[in-house]
Amino acid sequence: MKASTRATASPSAVDVVAETGRLNVVLLQGRMAGFAEERALPSGDVVATFRVVVERPKEYAGRQRVDVIDCAAWTPRLRKQVATWQDGDVVAIEGALRRRFFRVAGRTLSRSEVEVDRGRRLSRPRRPRVSD
Repeated sequence: MKASTRATASPSAVDVVAETGRLNVVLLQGRMAGFAEERALPSGDVVATFRVVVERPKEYAGRQRVDVIDCAAWTPRLRKQVATWQDGDVVAIEGALRRRFFRVAGRTLSRSEVEVDRGRRLSRPRRPRVSD
């Protein structure tokens, strides 16, 4: 690739890792498992959490055919957007993997989740029409 072309082309994930030594980008496409739930945290922050079901490739599936990924939307714009997504919608999201710590009954627990930066609904499942 010519130097002038490289300057205008978007770097690939491999390029970013090679140059910086780090990268935390998650891209998911799957279906919504339920609806997003919005809640206020003790800190006063508001978060919308939801789960995305992602099918495993057949060669890796074994008995486990899907993975369920916890996701969190923090900004008002993203919370409003994911609130419109319905159970079964096919969505695509981009974000970063985060480990969040919290306390329950005096114990410190943690959970890994995708902190969503962008997302969109790709399709809605077909629902049978109810005739009179």
